[in-house]
Amino acid sequence: MSFDRDNLAAAVAAHGPVIRVLVVATAGSAPRDAGTSMLVWQGGQSGTIGGGALEHEAVETARDMLAMGRATAQRRLPLGPALRQCCGGAVTLVWERFAAGELPETLPRARPLGSAGVMPTAVARKLAAMPAGATPAIVENWLVEAPLPAARALWVWGAGHVGRAVVSVMAPLPGRAITWIDLAPDCFPEAVPEGVTVIPAATPPALMPRAPRDADHLILTRDHDLDLALCHAALTHGFASCGLIGSATKWARFRSRLAALGHSNALISRIACPIGDTSLGRDPQAIAVGVAAALLRSGNKTMTRDRAV
Repeated sequence: MSFDRDNLAAAVAAHGPVIRVLVVATAGSAPRDAGTSMLVWQGGQSGTIGGGALEHEAVETARDMLAMGRATAQRRLPLGPALRQCCGGAVTLVWERFAAGELPETLPRARPLGSAGVMPTAVARKLAAMPAGATPAIVENWLVEAPLPAARALWVWGAGHVGRAVVSVMAPLPGRAITWIDLAPDCFPEAVPEGVTVIPAATPPALMPRAPRDADHLILTRDHDLDLALCHAALTHGFASCGLIGSATKWARFRSRLAALGHSNALISRIACPIGDTSLGRDPQAIAVGVAAALLRSGNKTMTRDRAV
């Protein structure tokens, strides 16, 4: 991950001064990759840099900084010698204190980790060349970071058991912008995961043109006719990937009907059906885990394996 200003701003608004702990670099085996971060405030924290002794040390340092009013710190920790962890590698951490009015307004960003001064030329060059999502770097004792890459759109059609399970599994994962559609407000659970956009719509297929053409779609409604209409709308509009819940028999019928609507076999074959992985079981949570794993594992190019209910 790179710099998530929105998440940091929300934590500062809720808890006051916050220390962000950032993994700047790793060597050898380490719990998390460079760019991973967590937030620590007095009495709480969010995120993780890997748990265990490393995270305990990081949190203790962060709380000490909050108590003392320190702004920044950095340290390279050999996980074996320093913390008795079995990873065997080393992690370089940076701690930064943020409070209201101290968040950067523009990204990428560069911040001195020692006394402030004129930005060195090497830092300015690194800053100008850093794309979104790039790994953070320390250049001449300045921390240089990029913004997060644009979140990938996932549109989930249907708020039944599988739809709820999919959203609950996918919502905590970074880099996703989830839009959730069903027929009416009472179709959705009372508590919707943070960051998920809920849209009640009497005619869901009419919303398809609002989806980005590079979005991923999961069609999971209770109504086969609605599923078919959504597949037709998705094929007409365009998508990065599309998964339809159903049996092999259902998909054979849908292929015939979509062909009758004018779609080519090659285009129809881009819809993945059935979804899930029978080796995991047919429970909605198991289906959701299988679908999420496929999205993560294959770069969102496919989300099917075997049969779902």
